[in-house]
Amino acid sequence: MIQRRTFIGALGSSLAAAPLLWTKPRQAKRLALVTTEWRFRSHAWHMGERFLAGYPMEGRWHRSPIELVSAYVDQEPKNDLSRQRAREFGFRIYPTIAEALRCGGDKLAVDVVLLIGEHGKYPVNDRGQTLYPRYEFFKEIAEVFKQDSLAVPVFNDKHLSWKWAWAKEMVDTARSMGLPFLAGSSLPVTWRMPDLDMPYGAKVEEVMCVAMGGVDSYDFHALETIQCMAERRRGGETGVAWFQGLRGDPVWDAMGKGSFDGGGWDPQLFHSCLSRSHTLTQAEDVNHRYPSSEQIRQWVEEPVVYRFQYNDGLKATMLLLNGLVGDFSFAARLSDRAELLSTLFYLPPSPNVVYSAALMSKVEEMVLTGNAPYPAERTLLTSGMVEAGVRSLSQDGKTLETPHLSVSYQAPRESQFWRS
Repeated sequence: MIQRRTFIGALGSSLAAAPLLWTKPRQAKRLALVTTEWRFRSHAWHMGERFLAGYPMEGRWHRSPIELVSAYVDQEPKNDLSRQRAREFGFRIYPTIAEALRCGGDKLAVDVVLLIGEHGKYPVNDRGQTLYPRYEFFKEIAEVFKQDSLAVPVFNDKHLSWKWAWAKEMVDTARSMGLPFLAGSSLPVTWRMPDLDMPYGAKVEEVMCVAMGGVDSYDFHALETIQCMAERRRGGETGVAWFQGLRGDPVWDAMGKGSFDGGGWDPQLFHSCLSRSHTLTQAEDVNHRYPSSEQIRQWVEEPVVYRFQYNDGLKATMLLLNGLVGDFSFAARLSDRAELLSTLFYLPPSPNVVYSAALMSKVEEMVLTGNAPYPAERTLLTSGMVEAGVRSLSQDGKTLETPHLSVSYQAPRESQFWRS
C-alpha cells in the first residue's frame, strides 16, 4: 500500500529590514521539476525559478522552504536556460523522469514534484490542440511512486491533458494513491481589481469572461477565471450540460442576439467586463471611450466565443477578443442583487510576472500542510471544457451535449487569491 509522506514545516520568516541576502530555511523540502522545456518566459522559467531565487510576498522577499534539487527537461532549444540554472544553483538535470525523482539513487528522494508540460515543439492534432505530454509525464511519475511504495504531492501546470479520458485518469490515479494533487493556472490566485470574490453560496444566473489569447491555451485561462468564481455558487459545482464554440462571423451574429437564451449573451455583462479592462483598445485621437460594435468588429480579426450551460442551469460565456482587450475581466449576474458583480483578474506585465509566484505559494501550502488548497476537480472540469470547445469549433459551432462533464465538487469557502 502506498503511504503518503507527512509534511511538517512553516513558511520562511520575514526578512530583516535592510539585508538583501537570506539564509536557506532549515530542513528544506526537496523539489523535482519535470518539464518540457526551460527557456526565457517559459512556464518552467515562470514557476520553477521561484524555488531557486524566491519571490516578493506582502512587501518582503520570500525565500521558499522548498528547494529545487533535480530536474528532467524534455527538450533543449537554442535559448535553453536549464543548464545555466543548474550550474548557477547547483542542482542536477537527469536524463529520465525516474532518475530525477530519485536524484540518481534507487528510491524516491524528493518531497514534491512540479510537472510543467507547457511550451516546446510537439505534434498538433486536426483540432489545433498541442499534444503536450502531461499525461505521459504523470504516468511516469506515478510509476515511480508505485515502485517505491511512496507518494508525494504533485502540481500540474494548466490543463491536465488534451484528452478527456487521460485528464480524468490523472485525477483518479492521484485520488487512489492518496497523494495531494494541485493543478491549474495562476488566474484563480492572482490579484483582482476590485478585490472581491463570488459570495459563497450565491444564487448566480449568468457569468462571463472577456479575455485575450488563443484557443487551446488562453481559453483555458479564461475558463478558469469563470470556474473559480462559478464554483462558489449555491449547491456547489455540478458540471456542464452542453458546450458550443463559435469563431469568426458567427460570433458577431451571436452578439446581435441580445440574450443567452436567444443564442448570444447578456450585453450588460459584456459592457461590465469591458468597463473593468485596463487594456481596452481606443482610436488614436480619443481617451477611454466605450467602443462601438463597428469598432469591435474592425479591431478583432478572429473572435472566439464559448457558450455553455451548467447542469444546474447557470449560463456562461467566454470570449477571446484579441485586438480589443489584453487582459481578463469577469462579470456575473446574481439573482439577489440589482448590480452586476465584476472584477479584473490582474496580471502584472512580463518579466515581473508575480502571478506565477501566487500560484507557487499554493504549491508551498500543499507541501507544508499535506493538502491541496483547492480541488483538482476544478482543473479536470476546465480541461474537459477546453476539449469540448475545440471539438465544437472543429464541427462548425455544433452544440455538444457533455454528460461526461458532470463533475461535482465543493469549493473551499476561504478565498484563494492574493489580496496584498
